[in-house]
Amino acid sequence: MQVTSTDKYCASCHSHPHVTASWKLSSHFNNSSGVIVHCVECHLPPEGLPYFTEKVKTGTKDVYSKLFKDVSKINWDEKSKLEHAVKFTFNESCINCHQNIFPLSLSKDGEKAHLYYNQNSEQLHCINCHLDVGHYDKNAIHAKNVSFGKSEEEKEFFTEPAKIESFNNFTEKIPGTDVKFEMLAIKGGSFKMGSDKNEWSRNSNEGPVHNISVGSFFMGRTEVSWNEFIAFYNQTASEGRPEEKNQTQKEITEADAITGATPPYGPPDQGWGMGNRPAITMTHHSAEVYCQWLSLKTGKKYRLPTEAEWEYACRAGTTGPNFLNVDPKHLEEGGFISRIFRKKDTTNIDSYILYTANSKGKTNDPEGMRPNPFGLINMLGNVAEFCSNWYEPTAYSQSKLENPKGPSEGTEHVIRGGSFKSEAKDLRSAARGFTRTKDWLLTDPQMPKSIWWYSDCNFVGFRVVCEFDDNTEKDIQ
Repeated sequence: MQVTSTDKYCASCHSHPHVTASWKLSSHFNNSSGVIVHCVECHLPPEGLPYFTEKVKTGTKDVYSKLFKDVSKINWDEKSKLEHAVKFTFNESCINCHQNIFPLSLSKDGEKAHLYYNQNSEQLHCINCHLDVGHYDKNAIHAKNVSFGKSEEEKEFFTEPAKIESFNNFTEKIPGTDVKFEMLAIKGGSFKMGSDKNEWSRNSNEGPVHNISVGSFFMGRTEVSWNEFIAFYNQTASEGRPEEKNQTQKEITEADAITGATPPYGPPDQGWGMGNRPAITMTHHSAEVYCQWLSLKTGKKYRLPTEAEWEYACRAGTTGPNFLNVDPKHLEEGGFISRIFRKKDTTNIDSYILYTANSKGKTNDPEGMRPNPFGLINMLGNVAEFCSNWYEPTAYSQSKLENPKGPSEGTEHVIRGGSFKSEAKDLRSAARGFTRTKDWLLTDPQMPKSIWWYSDCNFVGFRVVCEFDDNTEKDIQ
């Protein structure tokens, strides 16, 4: 047992190509005390029968991977994420070494975070906050990211927003920034909202199917990008100011009066990159304040789409499970035998939808993906999207037939569409989800929790809708 528990032995058959190098760069190896934390001290329980049984399980998996898997095809970035790491790291092993989690050197913020951990120890794992202590990650920031969004690059800024003179696609330009984005004209109409009882993988909150009509609106060709969100953040960031959740109800008449997000805790892009990738990890409140700011900057009415507008735009005149009319059931991997004998062709859907089979476990730049019939990109993939509606599982049974806006109150909001994490069964136009605020803030070490950023949700973003004025409405008619 001693021979097969050494670092050298672990490294001899462990398939991860960077595991030893990242360990030697981490604080568990390279620290001022000179103490080295060894592989088995984190990845096995401290002692007793659990130590032996887990050693057999873990060792068997490593040997199998070494002998039978092509390790070059394994997505190691995805394997390093929290949801995978918690399966191979043990809280009791952390506590076995760190028996005093309130040392004299602990900061005030650290005391609050560790107190919160004590109160929620059944739900939290030490590596929720300390993921990089065993394997160094250059992108990890265990503090407020005060440099987020800052750039020294000189740019030419737009002085005027786009002008809408007819109901046609247009390119919006945000004054005072160098950011622009495309808005598509979505002409209103009627459609059947929800899913039939016979639709595969259907959930009860998707019915009953009912006829809905929506008015015309403009919708973002893609989800709001990091470039767009950072423009908002840089002009409204509220470091040092109190977080005010009621500001959307205030009588604000100028964009400069809006108080925006405080600095995020850690890298909100997960280290995947920003630019045109969809902005993620912001809260529903943050998305609403962004829309309010964008409205004041451009002189138009920007907002989140209603759930009915979102599904109408996603379906784009189609009536099948998705706008490709492909049954997601035929895209499922199935079991071991199914994977051997049933060859599935995902070439077509992979060019339209970014989901678990082709995303490599992270968000992607939307360019290169093909649009739905309305010209909208990634309506069912890349990231799921906030809607303005409060979530209610039985909302369809009491829905208005024209421009429904959902319940007048609630505790969570609707999210629609699949994401880079979605399985094939989720790639359906009628599939409904909702925010899970408490769960998505579970590992936020700040007290009180941020109203701007989710600490535990990296697969939801948002897309904006722009309303049109009376003159534009006449042009349509």
